[in-house]
Amino acid sequence: MVADSGHGPTQAAAQGSAQQRAADKGSVGWDTYREPDGLAQLRGSEQTGQFSSFARDGSNDDGFEGTFSCLRESDRGCVIAERAGAGEISSIWFTREPWGDVTGTGNIVIELDGRTVLDAPLIDVVSGRVGAPFEWPLVGNADDSAGGAVIKVPMPYRESMRVTVQNNPNFYHVDYRSFGDAEGVDTFDPSDPAEDVLARLRMFGVADPKGTDPEAQPTRRDFGVVPGTAAPVAQIEGPGQINELRLRIPQIVPSPRVVDDGRAFGAGGGSRFDAAVAPDNEGVRIVRRSDPQVADQVATLSVDGAPAGEWRSGPAAPGGWAVQAIDVPAELTAGKSSVEVASRFVSSSLDVNEFRYDVQSLVDGEWVRTDVLDVGPAHPGEEAAHGYRIDNAVFAREKLLGRYGFSPEEVTASEHVLESARLRITFDGKTTVDAPIGEFFGSGLGEYDVRSMMTSIDPGDGGWYTSWWPMPFSQSATVEIVNGGGVPIEGMTAEVSTAPKDVDENTGYFNATHHRGRTVEGQDWNFLDAKGSGTFYGVTHTMRGLIPPNAAATHRNQPLSMPETNAVANQRNYLEGDERFYVNGSASPAWHGTGSEDYYESGWYFRDGTTFSMPLAGNPAHELNGDGCQYDCTGAYRLQVPDAMPFNDGLIADIEHGPNNDEPGDYSSTAYWYGGHPVSQEKVDDLDLSDRGSRDSHGYEAGGETVEPLQSRFEGTDVERSGQVAASTGPVSFDVELGEDNAGAHLRRLSDQAQAYQQVEVRVDGESAGTWLQPLGNGTHRWLDDGFELPAALTEGKGKVRVELIPVQGAPPWTASRYEVFQY
Repeated sequence: MVADSGHGPTQAAAQGSAQQRAADKGSVGWDTYREPDGLAQLRGSEQTGQFSSFARDGSNDDGFEGTFSCLRESDRGCVIAERAGAGEISSIWFTREPWGDVTGTGNIVIELDGRTVLDAPLIDVVSGRVGAPFEWPLVGNADDSAGGAVIKVPMPYRESMRVTVQNNPNFYHVDYRSFGDAEGVDTFDPSDPAEDVLARLRMFGVADPKGTDPEAQPTRRDFGVVPGTAAPVAQIEGPGQINELRLRIPQIVPSPRVVDDGRAFGAGGGSRFDAAVAPDNEGVRIVRRSDPQVADQVATLSVDGAPAGEWRSGPAAPGGWAVQAIDVPAELTAGKSSVEVASRFVSSSLDVNEFRYDVQSLVDGEWVRTDVLDVGPAHPGEEAAHGYRIDNAVFAREKLLGRYGFSPEEVTASEHVLESARLRITFDGKTTVDAPIGEFFGSGLGEYDVRSMMTSIDPGDGGWYTSWWPMPFSQSATVEIVNGGGVPIEGMTAEVSTAPKDVDENTGYFNATHHRGRTVEGQDWNFLDAKGSGTFYGVTHTMRGLIPPNAAATHRNQPLSMPETNAVANQRNYLEGDERFYVNGSASPAWHGTGSEDYYESGWYFRDGTTFSMPLAGNPAHELNGDGCQYDCTGAYRLQVPDAMPFNDGLIADIEHGPNNDEPGDYSSTAYWYGGHPVSQEKVDDLDLSDRGSRDSHGYEAGGETVEPLQSRFEGTDVERSGQVAASTGPVSFDVELGEDNAGAHLRRLSDQAQAYQQVEVRVDGESAGTWLQPLGNGTHRWLDDGFELPAALTEGKGKVRVELIPVQGAPPWTASRYEVFQY
């Protein structure tokens, strides 16, 4: 989906020059989570990249055999990521057989600036057993993430990083940020527990991660929208920022299909957990989901030790879900921010089971969700964070399919509204948000429960659809609901909370870019094709697979735990597609993933259809042959808050559908990003090593140089490219033209990566600029675009500099076909 960044919130300042000044980098380390207001700020020369196990030969062997999983072997094991210069490890994901259990990977060792900051069994790290800050939800194991193992602890470094695992990990991603300099970067301290960050993230989906703004003013409106019209929700004058946007649509019913896990206690048993409530509450409501096929369940409910009610299930009702709410009086909860909720067995035909608790607080006469506990073996981190305890446990149910009693007509009508009604927001005269309501808030398949860091959908009675994306503007903001369907929307409520905010030339507009259509064989699905400069923060993705259930099998790319011989097509084979993200016109992908569910930080087709929610990734919906889904449908989200993708000259964010873009589907997606600025880097020089005149004009010199022809491909494409490549064993030097008003520059190299670990020391006018290390290697897709930041401290005020590349002893020959220079 092509999106033009246009001009930012301060248009006059942005129009003046392609050399628009931006902050040198985004928030670093824990400030990434502590300062979500900073999401809208441009990031200057910051770059984002990824190491992964993707198949270097273009096949689908992205980790099944571990063929491409190690950059190199060291005395500590398999090196999976290595960088020189300042940066930050922002996200790590793994999976392997069986079903994401990473015990077999052994220890993970993370070295930053020559110091080991983590050395422990990977399974202990992702299970939270190492201790803060490596606790849920900054980490999660295969139960928490439906087949994936994640580490979301930001780990900055000033000079170097290396990640090693004891044994071949099979599938993995390591996302990292690169900075032009180390200013403002402190090396990660593992002794800092970051308890405030953990507490903030544990409220994902129920509280604004930005905190409460005392100057915020809500605007509420009750209204309806007739077909083919737009209803205004709010008109705000700036400068300011939308902090929170909430919608409630009473005519929508929740999607009926829910698969959940839970626990049960028998006679003499019970459970207890800690729940967050609003301190200014006027009472609390506790909502319990249980399996009603067990008849006559009775249990007492107490809050902080005081009797508060009784759970009763009634006669057996197999196949559905039972939901009961108990209102707790204010005298038990007022003035408290947390309460202990306890249930004790009284009687039952078998046992008392519990699958989920939603906790709501009555504030200013309105019920607001303030906590959620999803109980069961697939939620170990969530249970531990709530201090959940159960005694005389009699079972732990892993996956139970139940349905709520809504009619097919009600479900169809609800899905029609969520797909055809759109949220449209215009900032300073330019519309940047235009997306279906359901997908914008996190679910494109219907009203499923969504809890993420930046949005939520509460499908309970009176529940809200909520967005906490910061949306700054200079002059005005207009929020509208557009009814593009054929059914009137009635009784809708919208609330927009805004506050004054200073907006400068480095502030971008919030964008939500929607795209829907049939997948095209041989072409990636495009999340976003953005022009200008900005930052990409992720996507909600709705995948409606169109692989018939009885079609002949054409691929063998299933988990090894599935049958080896299967003559019937894999209906989820559309999930074999990898994400590929291209930044600033580079022909090499900055990110090249290993599978669709892997991008959403899960594994093995979301552990064979297990739904889950984490702050930054989730799979809230999976439908099969019903509820509006023809065959197999998946709804997922990924928020790249710690591993955002800044761009100065465009971004293309794509994902495959099937292993070779060869599986049919009806896809839609809504991409979240900030932009509104023109290109913020300018190409100022170009050294073509196949051109003698270009060599001479740049004063190019190289020791021990040989020049050979190369015909090969870039990763991510099968298109052949021919050219000449110079390989040098001695020093390389050349002149670079710059504008004297530069704020640093990016040096891009077109190279041959047949040999990995090419490495040189970089000097600018005789002064050290750092080490250029490229650990990647590929013998089949040999062309590679990579780059190095020339820091502003060495280039500012200069119209020309001399770049020297000094080989590091033991490294293979340094290769290049072309050097391009982009100044900021």
